Amino acid sequence: MRYIRNRKGLSFIELIMTVTILGILATVIVPFTQMTVKRNKELELRRSLREIRTAIDEYKKAYDDAHKGKQILNETGYPETLEVLVTGTDFGGEAKSTKKKFLRRIPVDPFNRPASGEKPEWGLRSYKDEPDSTTWDNSDVYDVYSLSEGTAIDGTKYKDW
Repeated sequence: MRYIRNRKGLSFIELIMTVTILGILATVIVPFTQMTVKRNKELELRRSLREIRTAIDEYKKAYDDAHKGKQILNETGYPETLEVLVTGTDFGGEAKSTKKKFLRRIPVDPFNRPASGEKPEWGLRSYKDEPDSTTWDNSDVYDVYSLSEGTAIDGTKYKDW
C-alpha cells in the first residue's frame, strides 16, 4: 500500500533556501541601484552646467553683436548675475532692442539642492578670476561650478567640473 502525501506549502529547507537566494540578490541589487542613482545625478549636473555655460556664452555673443565696434570701458560683456539670464536684458544696440532672455529658469545642482522656495546656488567666477578660483568678485559671471564637496564616480570632485 502506497501512502500518498498531500503536500501543501513549503518545507523549512525550501523556505531557508528562498530567503538565502533573495538575500544574495538584494546584496547585489542595492549597490547597483545606488550607483545608478548617483550616475543619473551626475548626468543631471553635467546637463545643468552645460545649459548655464551655453546661456552665458549666448549672452556674451548677443552683447558683442549689440555693441559692435564700440569699446565700453570696464565692461566684459558677461552677465552681472545668473538672474539676468532669466529676467532678460535690453542691450541697447543700434537696432530696435527688445529684452532678450537666455534661460527659462536657473537649473538646480542635483548635489546641492536648495530648500523649498529658495533659489538654486552655484559657485560663480568672474572674467578676472583664476580658472580654479572659489571666490567671486561680483563684477560679472564668466563661469559656474558646483558647490558640492562630493566625489564623482570617476574620482574627480564635482566642484572641478
